[in-house]
Amino acid sequence: MGKIKVAFFAEILIEDFDGASRTMFQILRRIPRDDFEFMFFCGVEPDLELGFPVMKLPTLTIPGNGTYEAALPWFAKRKLRKALDDFKPDVIHFASPSPLGGFGNRYGREKGIPVVSIYHTHFLSYVSYYFRKAKFLIPFFQKWANNLTHQFYHDPKIVYVPVEEIIKDLKEKAGLNGHNLKLWPRGLDKQKFHPGKKDIARLRKYTENDKPNILFASRLVWEKNLQALIDLYNLCQEKGDPFNFVVSGDGVARKELEQKMPNAHFVGMLGHSDLSVLYASSDIFFFPSVTETYGNVVVEAMASGIPCIVANGGGPKSIIEHGVNGFINEPNDIEGYREIILKLLDDKELYHKMVLNGLNYTDALDWEYLVDSYFEDLRKLVHPETSKIPHPSIH
Repeated sequence: MGKIKVAFFAEILIEDFDGASRTMFQILRRIPRDDFEFMFFCGVEPDLELGFPVMKLPTLTIPGNGTYEAALPWFAKRKLRKALDDFKPDVIHFASPSPLGGFGNRYGREKGIPVVSIYHTHFLSYVSYYFRKAKFLIPFFQKWANNLTHQFYHDPKIVYVPVEEIIKDLKEKAGLNGHNLKLWPRGLDKQKFHPGKKDIARLRKYTENDKPNILFASRLVWEKNLQALIDLYNLCQEKGDPFNFVVSGDGVARKELEQKMPNAHFVGMLGHSDLSVLYASSDIFFFPSVTETYGNVVVEAMASGIPCIVANGGGPKSIIEHGVNGFINEPNDIEGYREIILKLLDDKELYHKMVLNGLNYTDALDWEYLVDSYFEDLRKLVHPETSKIPHPSIH
């Protein structure tokens, strides 16, 4: 019996590009090479050697988001189909509901090849954000987003979804019946993110003071509810609160953020090594986004030993148990965010309770188990009669 061949479609194959990329690379770094052979189709090539063939496709930079390039399979359709026909994949994995992902999905359907996908980006939640100033357009575009999501995720054999809240949304809004939605949380590399990475001297190089530090880390794009970050900063400046705002990340909104938060400390896009030090050396992690499918940065911060304050929306609210391992606040309740920050900094017993419970929560997140279940699922799809263990339950 030969190796199982997987055609893997992803716009951007850069590990530290965003949370979705880091999740993908947890799988790609653990490919059982004795059993699997991969071929990658992408718009932006990997910055490290994957050990498998990679086909780069033409790209277009997304207007208004200069950090993201979408692959254009139509401009290399003949070459792309020939590469797939020659490779003869047993399974197709597409990473996002994009033209490239759609091409892979259609090819699998046409050839009778099982398709899988990890649900990384919860576009259903973007509509109300982007059209908040033109609310009369929301019903039309919400229906369009719901239909598009249904179109992409109805046919795959397995769609890996990180939290129950998103599964519920996909059923209710996108009309998916749930037959292929599998609860598959994100894991965590505890070797990279832990309290032992704390290095106050390194953080002080950015802030040049010893004040408490409120950290925000993410791609700097407006759908992350950056306005709440700006509003909180302004309120705390107005009140004369004695703490720093530290912002890690890059993106199209960075320049405007720097203008609107002149006394904040912008450290740019950091790799895992530097980011882990920043987490562990900060005092509180603040994350008001309501468009997250999961919230990798939240669990990374928790594992690093700092309390998290998140918005009541999207994936992070499924990670945080309010008042137990962190706090949940209404997305644009700026006074509420400030009150929680002040309470945590003032109440040492509460602070340490949040830290301890956060560490206990992240101890249960195991990438090895999750990746093993992914590859066992692929084996089951291709060779059900030889699968080593029963197919994991699908919700």
